[in-house]
Amino acid sequence: MSPGGPPRPRTGASRGEIIVEFVQAGGFLRCTAVDVDSGTEASAMGPVSAGKAALERIALGKLKRALASQS
Repeated sequence: MSPGGPPRPRTGASRGEIIVEFVQAGGFLRCTAVDVDSGTEASAMGPVSAGKAALERIALGKLKRALASQS
């Protein structure tokens, strides 16, 4: 298991299941959001002090924009 914990499934508003994963590397934290249906992923990285919620919000926003551009 990664230091950030196991991936957490989320329900996306328009498509379905989204997996959110956190990985810590030293003083940095990376959040990756993956749309299960399409396999599209987006990541956000920042200092651990930024917090999981902030990085998750950024990664989900990037994923939403990526999915919209595919439509």
